[in-house]
Amino acid sequence: MRLFVTIVLILCSVEFSYAQDITVLSKSSHTPIPEVIIENQEKSKKVTTDFDGNANISEFSDTELLHFSHSLHTSLTISKSDIIKAGGNVLLEDDENLLSEVVISVSKWQQNKKDISQKIVSISQEDIALATPQTSADLLQSSGQVFIQKSQLGGGSPIIRGFSTNRLLLAVDGVRMNTAIFRGGNVQNVLSVDPFTIERTEVILGPGSVVYGSDAVGGVMNFYTTQPKVAIAGKNKFSGNALARYASASNEMTGHVDFNIGLEKWAFLTSLSYTDFDDLKMGSHGPDDYLRNEYVQTIDGVDVVIQNDDPETQVFTGYDQINVLQKVHFMPNETWDFNLGLIYTTTSDYPRYDRLIRRSDGNLRSAEWYYGPQQWFMGNLQVSQKAHNTMYDEMKITAAYQFFEESRNDRNFESSSLESTQEQVDAYSLNVDFEKKFTKKTSLYYGLEYILNNVFSDGSELNVQTGEMVNAPSRYPDGSTWQSIAAYASIKNKFSEALRFQGGLRYNRIILYSEFDSEFFDFPFDEANLDTDALTGTAGLSWLPNDILQWKLNFSTAFRAPNIDDVGKIFDSEPGSVVVPNPDLKPEYAYNGELGVSATIGDHISVDLATYYTYLDNALVRRDFDLNGETQIEFGGELSTVQAIQNAARARIYGFEAGIKYEFTQNFKITSQYTFVGGEEELDDGETAPSRHVSPQFGNTHFTFTSDKLMIDTFLVYNGQFDFEDLAPSQQNNAFLYAQDENGNPYSPSWYTFNVRTQYQITDQLKGIFSIENITDQRYRPYSSGIAAAGRNFIASLTYSF
Repeated sequence: MRLFVTIVLILCSVEFSYAQDITVLSKSSHTPIPEVIIENQEKSKKVTTDFDGNANISEFSDTELLHFSHSLHTSLTISKSDIIKAGGNVLLEDDENLLSEVVISVSKWQQNKKDISQKIVSISQEDIALATPQTSADLLQSSGQVFIQKSQLGGGSPIIRGFSTNRLLLAVDGVRMNTAIFRGGNVQNVLSVDPFTIERTEVILGPGSVVYGSDAVGGVMNFYTTQPKVAIAGKNKFSGNALARYASASNEMTGHVDFNIGLEKWAFLTSLSYTDFDDLKMGSHGPDDYLRNEYVQTIDGVDVVIQNDDPETQVFTGYDQINVLQKVHFMPNETWDFNLGLIYTTTSDYPRYDRLIRRSDGNLRSAEWYYGPQQWFMGNLQVSQKAHNTMYDEMKITAAYQFFEESRNDRNFESSSLESTQEQVDAYSLNVDFEKKFTKKTSLYYGLEYILNNVFSDGSELNVQTGEMVNAPSRYPDGSTWQSIAAYASIKNKFSEALRFQGGLRYNRIILYSEFDSEFFDFPFDEANLDTDALTGTAGLSWLPNDILQWKLNFSTAFRAPNIDDVGKIFDSEPGSVVVPNPDLKPEYAYNGELGVSATIGDHISVDLATYYTYLDNALVRRDFDLNGETQIEFGGELSTVQAIQNAARARIYGFEAGIKYEFTQNFKITSQYTFVGGEEELDDGETAPSRHVSPQFGNTHFTFTSDKLMIDTFLVYNGQFDFEDLAPSQQNNAFLYAQDENGNPYSPSWYTFNVRTQYQITDQLKGIFSIENITDQRYRPYSSGIAAAGRNFIASLTYSF
């Protein structure tokens, strides 16, 4: 009998102890929140949640009120008895004000957003999870403030404030991703960033050259990947996520898994993603000009034009991609911090769809046009030290190596010659950054940077009938180098609680060397040896006259130095034209001014407005050229007009951005974003024409309902129209990309999509997302894109967290 009573008491004790274990979760995402402080009202007792959001509250009495506090969530006070009755789960709401306050990209150090005079777009991990982006380009587009151009399904070239490609800068974990072969045409390197590994994305709208150097003319996109998490309170932890997703429009199948091992001083994070895309199907209601009525297929060595049984299916757009990430975090003490990141991504061959629909004399021109695997590897070691000496309070050393590989392969219809070029870039970078806080009001950020790019390029021509391969012109001079050496500094000063200042300067020297091979072309020069420098600056004020308003005024300059793509490229830019090297180039400069205001009216309404003007001088543009006095040469089997990149233009870009959020209730809100961009570029004859990368007006509007377990997001995405006269001359000449107006001229029609996205927390570990995009099945092609967007698209994903 005594044994029985003892067993019962033990079981009751175990059950009672178990009932004292609670879990603190985010109300919006139902993910665990570590490091939540739980205290009684007298603050005489305190516990903290562990890595999985768990804590034991047995030391508190049942009648005590418990106060929950966390840096990124609103505080909550609730009685212990109510927590037990609710099953032991405590939900904390995200504090949107606190979440938006910290910005890293502007100075590479954490700063309060109220101190910053530039406009920053922040996309959180929760936003990314809900948006279920297929690529990182789609992630940027979901912000409503970045326009995305696509030449193929394996594409995604961001456009920000009228600038694109090599006038925008990509960075991953603070490391520059732009290389010396980033071109003026559309680039899709952003696809190499796995959206499943992104913890936070920050987009600087406007120049960022003071911190990031060349190319940061129109904006900076910085992707911060997930960091490994060490154990809390000495408890080693193993956790992770597994995801499966399907999308109907491209028959996409995606699998992802990641896991974290957290020890006391070490942490390890491993991530793996695989995505397979089939041919993309467009919508049913829209211009017939976009239909894929026929395509070329090679049957028994003969090119044959096939009539497409389903013209809405864009044949030859599918591809697949693998992303791998490994991170190691080591914290030996409170002073030193070491982070190692290894990232590798590769694609299959993927067709360039816009070239496959291009015609010559009414017939399809290409039998094949595809990119070879796009490969990217990055090894990134970051060492941080907190010292609090006369020189700095914190130092950060970032050393990185990156490897890029890409290739282009094309064969004309009924031609036996498959022409290929392959490029590889080794990119080395070293940054040393310092932060020094002189007083509570004044901080200094400064640093040094060195970058080296080695470019390797090869060309070949394969006879597909005989298998014979011969050398052919490479796209770039093989063995070219591009170096950047820079010193930069910025200062932040809080004149008062209402008025804050931030300004900075950067000196940059760029050294480029290319040696030209005269085997295929008789160049009038043997080498390009450029040694240029640039001085850029920024100054801005943030004024908060009251609790409602924040005014932002900023002036800044930016530059883009000539790279290997500008100086040494040989390629067919468009039918009947060939771009040749030009070793006589200088940097282009941008001068920008912007004014913004944000208002928070009560607890329910917030408005954000901004306007800007950018002047681009000595713009590097493609213009007619001559090679040894010849204005036309034979290239790719046809007589082509000779062109080259030249400092031959000026441009002005201006625009307006508006955003609003209104919370009707705690569970229901509306958000809307609108962007207008305009701009002109100087032509050869001194006249002006629309700038190529100015996008139509665009925006989105979201109606969102949120409860404890369910979120429903109903939203519209919309784009304005570009008539024929609104198109840049280069786009007017690419009629195959556009619909035809009543006069037979190309134009870009307006379009909209109506979409619904739902997220449901099935259990604490299992979450499901189901979306229907483009519900009305619109057929549309975003401006300058070569592929029509997805028609009605059903997306389902399931995530299990352990």
